[in-house]
Amino acid sequence: MGNCSGKSAKLAHASSSQFFDSKSGPGNVKKEPLHSQKQSFHDGSGKNGFSVPSNLKSFTFNVLKNATRNFRADSLLGEGGFGYVFKGWIDENSFAPCKPGSGMVVAVKKLKPESFQGHREWLAEVNYLGLLHHKNLVRLIGYCSEFDNRLLVYEVMTKGSLENHLFKKGVQPIPWATRMCIAVDVARGLSFLHGLEANVIYRDLKASNILLDSDFNAKLSDFGLARDGPSGDRTHVSTRVVGTTGYAAPEYVASGHLTPKNDVYSFGIVLLELLSGKRAIGDENTGGADETLVEWAKPFLSDSRRVLRIMDTRLGGQYSKKGAQTAASLALRCLDVDPRLRPTMDDVLSTLELVQAPKYITKSSQQIKQCR
Repeated sequence: MGNCSGKSAKLAHASSSQFFDSKSGPGNVKKEPLHSQKQSFHDGSGKNGFSVPSNLKSFTFNVLKNATRNFRADSLLGEGGFGYVFKGWIDENSFAPCKPGSGMVVAVKKLKPESFQGHREWLAEVNYLGLLHHKNLVRLIGYCSEFDNRLLVYEVMTKGSLENHLFKKGVQPIPWATRMCIAVDVARGLSFLHGLEANVIYRDLKASNILLDSDFNAKLSDFGLARDGPSGDRTHVSTRVVGTTGYAAPEYVASGHLTPKNDVYSFGIVLLELLSGKRAIGDENTGGADETLVEWAKPFLSDSRRVLRIMDTRLGGQYSKKGAQTAASLALRCLDVDPRLRPTMDDVLSTLELVQAPKYITKSSQQIKQCR
């Protein structure tokens, strides 16, 4: 079993996983129909060629070097376990580098040479985000694999990570209706991944991996730890434990048995963070650095009379009491210690869509954000 630490990512585009599964690599995301969408190439490093989705753009290192102004410090967006993320500019049609302020803005993730897990995570990102397309998954535009250089090129999500908007000091609080829209977007993304066609377990859901666009629409990013779900008569996938402390399901940490219900548990944590405005771990306001958000919140979640005590005070009471109680009850179900009793992501999505009904949204919140 891997060791975990409580560090969180500085930027959602950068992987911040604290565990790494050194045995399990990314599988094919979908089955036979998608194999034809891959092409093999050799990267010039002497390694065996490997397949990538043919719809992705192959960039040279020099193009991305020029697009990011030689990876200058003032182009740095953030960093994580995988590597550094830089802002770049490329022509939307030719994909040639552009001057800053012109063309299309992209996020360029550059693998750290010393990163132990980097190449495996890089390849997982290429495989999964290259084949899977959904409005609630971040768009992967292309890649670079030139000698020892490993880079990925994504669309830029202008509002950054959910983590920054929930926990960073001095940031305007996210209104209630917007928080519920974000929860719906995340649930839609996970429901798509868990579907029969994709059959993917995300395995690293957390606030830092949820990116927001200019309208606060949410997308899942960082697929370096994703795995194919169980198939046939298998009930789970056996792996070494990877992920982030505070978000991983207890049965997965204990056994390494990976199922879609592990993602459901992690979603329950994120939903709690949206409701309370508190971090999954290490939030001194929950009762001390050693008390997790789940330990602090569960006594309130199971009591409908006290459940509103967990609500983020920065909301100023501007939320639907009934909607908050419904969302809190859903979080409690997602966090059940018995994975068999947790809802599916389809069930989660249906419940959250009910919370968005007009009777659950206060007038002031409704004027601020309407989900699409």
